[in-house]
Amino acid sequence: MRDYTSYSDSELIEKAKHGEDVAFGELVSRYEQQVAGTVKGMLGDNAAAEDVGQETFIRFYRSLEKFRGDSALGTYITRIAINLSLNEIKKQKKVISLFYSRDDEEKEFNIPEERNHGDESDTKELIDNALLALKPEFRSVVVLRMLQGYSTKEAASILNVPAGTILSRLARGQKELRKILEPLA
Repeated sequence: MRDYTSYSDSELIEKAKHGEDVAFGELVSRYEQQVAGTVKGMLGDNAAAEDVGQETFIRFYRSLEKFRGDSALGTYITRIAINLSLNEIKKQKKVISLFYSRDDEEKEFNIPEERNHGDESDTKELIDNALLALKPEFRSVVVLRMLQGYSTKEAASILNVPAGTILSRLARGQKELRKILEPLA
């Protein structure tokens, strides 16, 4: 079996296009953490996030022939992950709307009463819950910019919106996060 770790992304893409599954496996290895971080930031750490992560690579595999390299591969794969995450959020909202009437109260953001402020896993859980409380358009920008480390320009490319929209959504998302997390400080 060949070692593909030294190959560039573009070389691996070409090999994968020609049926070398191990080359595609190397691409998955390179980007699985990035995709996992993106979908977990968008959907939380749950089975739906795992499904969306897997579906991201299935969609990427099916679209290999269409990939032209206009953007970095990480950007392309992240765009797939964000789009699938947004689709999952829409699907979840439809399911929820079947069980709640418009007259029902909005779900409030619940935080466990007992928590150890010094516990890192509790802090991570609080932040994850706060992210999930954001509107999807703010959440996607916060995840890309603050958690995944993309630049404003890269996030704009991934989400296919102007850079100014990214900056606006980031500011509004951060403001909402502060509002959610402030009582916990």
